Amino acid sequence: MVPAAGLQVFYGGTFDPVHNGHLAIARGAARALESIVRLMPAADPPHRPPPGANATQRAQMLRLATAGSNELRVDLRELERARRHPGQPSWTVDTLRELRAEFGPQQPLVLLMGADSLLGLPTWHEWEHLLLLAHIVVAERPGSALDGELPAVLAQRLASAWVESPAALRQAPAGKVWRMHQPLHAESATAVRRLIAGGGDWRPLLPSAVADYVQAHGLYAYPPS
Repeated sequence: MVPAAGLQVFYGGTFDPVHNGHLAIARGAARALESIVRLMPAADPPHRPPPGANATQRAQMLRLATAGSNELRVDLRELERARRHPGQPSWTVDTLRELRAEFGPQQPLVLLMGADSLLGLPTWHEWEHLLLLAHIVVAERPGSALDGELPAVLAQRLASAWVESPAALRQAPAGKVWRMHQPLHAESATAVRRLIAGGGDWRPLLPSAVADYVQAHGLYAYPPS
């Protein structure tokens, strides 16, 4: 598949480690949106504990996971910004402002996230500004929490943003939310780390090159303190 031009799609996360579920979401979005998806590892996010692997290791695992793909790329801008400004929080809104400055006011930008992340948006720094800067695509299973009642403040903010088709995302630079239904994998990075620390059967949950890297570097061998 050769992705079409039009949307600039960014999938942020800690990717600690990147696993098959992450890649299923990214590839599903690449197909649905006919766009390259850029996996963008976060620096140390202010809303969650520090990652178990360092930034260099997480970036290398992403490179291994996406090697040879014509629809997935790695974007290290958040890690590079953290190196330039040590101790500065990794705010998604700042990344979107940087992307908007880079691509201009008319380019449709897409932030790809899971349903849990969308539900947690009201806890994010300057979250009300996110849709002024980009569209949001939510990867979810049918019957997810989004089918229930959303938190009032989130429901109010998203009331006029939902669209039925990804084609609508190409008609404006920002402001829309589309639900991408697909059969998602059950694994989470937390569960993978626990399996590794506990000696469980974790390798099938990761791309083989990533599993080899984790094993070679002894990552996640101990449960978090």
